[in-house]
Amino acid sequence: MNRTASVRPYRPADREALADICVRTADNGGDSTHLYPDPGLMSALFAEPYAHLEPELAFVLDDGSGRAVGYVLGTADTTSFAEAFRTVWLPRVTERFPEPEGEPRTLAEEMTRLLHRPERMILPELAAHPAHLHIDLLPPWQRRGYGRELMGAFLGALHRQGVQAVHLSMLTANLPARAFYDRLGFRVIDVPDPGPLTYLGRSTAGVRPTGWAGSGGRARERARAAGSEG
Repeated sequence: MNRTASVRPYRPADREALADICVRTADNGGDSTHLYPDPGLMSALFAEPYAHLEPELAFVLDDGSGRAVGYVLGTADTTSFAEAFRTVWLPRVTERFPEPEGEPRTLAEEMTRLLHRPERMILPELAAHPAHLHIDLLPPWQRRGYGRELMGAFLGALHRQGVQAVHLSMLTANLPARAFYDRLGFRVIDVPDPGPLTYLGRSTAGVRPTGWAGSGGRARERARAAGSEG
């Protein structure tokens, strides 16, 4: 923990770490390994497709040794992403996670059904917030300001693309996450019958560069990376 951690753009070599972070935080912020026969289901839903389809919008928290210990990723356009998820991503994972027949009987089957229904992401109430995101950090790296740095990198990249607003969905029961998003200026988006979820949104404008601009050599490295973020 005495290394200097920093936010940087995602690299293909981070893929396994990305999947691991997702699995270890997918149970309402805790480890979801025990919930699914194949724990990789969570990553196939909520992490890897974003890094595969829109890597320019993926950022990781590097612990200083090159290892990713947190990430933020998402899409600039949810409608286009859902289409690419079906046509590009699903064929890559269908053999590993075939669609259940009939009504889901287990949590794993429910989540696998979601995997095969990417159009679930498209809701008319979210049209004014076309981008969406997922952010996760391993527990030892939470509540240390790194979540804000990751979010700043992602929102800044969206803003440079001309995307005006972003949304996310979260389990309503995850009160620490809600407090974090509230501090960052996210506000509730009313969606009929959201189930266990709450939808939040905010503008991509007004992002402070603190933690992303850095200083010295890291500042130059980050500036070069920012120029290719999109």
